Amino acid sequence: MSEDPTAAFRIEAGELLEQVEQGLLDLRDRLGDLGLVNAVFRGLHTLKGSGAMFGFDALAGFTHHCETAFDRVRKGDVRATPELVDVILSAGDHMRALVDGAASPAEGQAILDRLAAAVDAAAGVDAPGAAAAAVAPAATQGWTLTFTLPPDAMANGTNPLALLDELRELGEATIVARTDAIPTLDELVPNHCFVGWDCTLIGDITRDAIEDVFLFVMDDMEITIAPLASQVEAIDPAPEAAPGPAADVVAPPVAANDAGNRQPAAAARSQGEHVRVPAERLDALMDRVGELVIAQSRLSQLAGHGQDLALRSVSEEIERLAGEMRDTMMVLRMVPVSTLFGRFRRLIHDLAIETGKSIELVTEGETTEVDKTVIERLFDPLVHIIRNSCDHGLETAGDRIAAGKPGTGLIRLSAHQAGGEVLITITDDGRGIARDRIRAKAEANGLITPGQPMSDDELLGLIFHPGFSTAAQVTNLSGRGVGMDVVKRTIESLRGSIVVKSVDGAGSTITLRIPLTLAIIEGLLVRVGEGRYVIPLSAVEECLELSLEEDLRSRGRSIITLRERLIPFLRLREVFDTGTRPDTYQKIVVVGTGAERVGLVVDQIIGNHQTVIKAMSPLHRGVASFAGATILGDGSVALILDIAQLVALGQPREERRLAAG
Repeated sequence: MSEDPTAAFRIEAGELLEQVEQGLLDLRDRLGDLGLVNAVFRGLHTLKGSGAMFGFDALAGFTHHCETAFDRVRKGDVRATPELVDVILSAGDHMRALVDGAASPAEGQAILDRLAAAVDAAAGVDAPGAAAAAVAPAATQGWTLTFTLPPDAMANGTNPLALLDELRELGEATIVARTDAIPTLDELVPNHCFVGWDCTLIGDITRDAIEDVFLFVMDDMEITIAPLASQVEAIDPAPEAAPGPAADVVAPPVAANDAGNRQPAAAARSQGEHVRVPAERLDALMDRVGELVIAQSRLSQLAGHGQDLALRSVSEEIERLAGEMRDTMMVLRMVPVSTLFGRFRRLIHDLAIETGKSIELVTEGETTEVDKTVIERLFDPLVHIIRNSCDHGLETAGDRIAAGKPGTGLIRLSAHQAGGEVLITITDDGRGIARDRIRAKAEANGLITPGQPMSDDELLGLIFHPGFSTAAQVTNLSGRGVGMDVVKRTIESLRGSIVVKSVDGAGSTITLRIPLTLAIIEGLLVRVGEGRYVIPLSAVEECLELSLEEDLRSRGRSIITLRERLIPFLRLREVFDTGTRPDTYQKIVVVGTGAERVGLVVDQIIGNHQTVIKAMSPLHRGVASFAGATILGDGSVALILDIAQLVALGQPREERRLAAG
């Protein structure tokens, strides 16, 4: 079944608007950068044309006003100003609403009024191109054009009739089609363009205005442009070329660093090397690969028990191919965190305006790759953390200068991979977290008793309690105690953890530890009683043996000494109430949970296991000890342990057991 073309346009429009937004944010820092101006103009021009082609007339009409404004900036009539950039950023939000069909006409008109005011104000300032415009040659009174579009122009989305309409808008136009290149019916390719055109334009028209019409096809088309009077001047003629008829001159390729307004041919060709695939198809393919891994595991088990060497050989070959498919599929799902970090530039821009603070965003490790599902679910938690850092953490410029700091506050987003996890760190250089206010608020809310001893990590961890806030007043950004508890729940649902560090007067750092993928993980398969469980291998640090005698000796304290460090441990047999007797030689699996290490006592370590994560049923989804389930080679089900939740559940149980004697 063919896909809805408007759905494809919405995806393309979203990407174009993202490019325009990033270009505008860069331009705000470098207002004189003509390359950025051209990039923004190209994005708006493409969005307008594509919108009109797919029937989004309101979008095309609204975008036309923004494109016109940037065209004036591009030509030097108007200077780029922060106010103009901010209006176009707001216009981009309205364009997104127009694409989604949820726009308010009144809002759109208000933005256009602001745009007109910003352009008028910018026109009153000497534009960088004003001096050049003063000495530039006057527009020619007419031109002749001869052009042929690339054969695949229509297949790539170019509408020849729209181009002809744009030429007519420039002035009085006489257009004649050339049909001599149209092949016979049996050789005709339906979506290729074989028609050429001869055109005469009369009016006060510049060469730049004509070239702009063909902005995105200029690299691959054949075109000559000559003044109406002489009929001999062709576009960009080579100095050493001998004079000849204008119709024989072909436009040369435009260099990548050309001043401006065209995409390089190489870039256009590279677009054909990529295929857009809907995310749900990747998810479906990932499910099939997971089923293949499970089937391969069953086959390996059968082959291992039999004596048929041919079957064992086939099993090993399928195991190799299934592993390669799994690895390839995992790579397909991985996306760089730059796709996530780039979205926060606009957030910082808006927060700086809303708070009246000067804020700079610095990003590091943008090439670090994470599963696309993880990226999607990380956006909201990071929004909450960054908003709190800007509102609570960073001081005003005056307070910062008085404290001996630069007037501009810094938010640093960084990412790097550590084993099977990615660490995302959000750092600010603000005032830090006031521990006395956290304690006072926690005592007032009854979360802790007055004077209760707490470690620094435990105290700072209170900020993630539902409804907890130390803000003196509620603002549009924060202060209601809603958000940070959502952050914790989301990160834990990703099998991740959060670590908070803060230094008074120097700022705070929040580190998120997130697994690289949520689909297939390396696990350690263990047995507890009669049941089998999977411990995520990324959390496992080492394995020890616990004899029956040592188990009996540690009954009163459940602590072992490992390299001069005390490690508490939990007996999973008791946590799960298996009702079975312990094996003679039990094993302790030491796992890391953030800054802590905990031992999990199991009856047997079976070995490594390629674990395909399956969601729990609605009936079992509320059981906090488990992150999911997987199917083993014999068809039975093994539960995947949620280490952080299991430790949180098991520690109070152990304390109650000890208190009972």
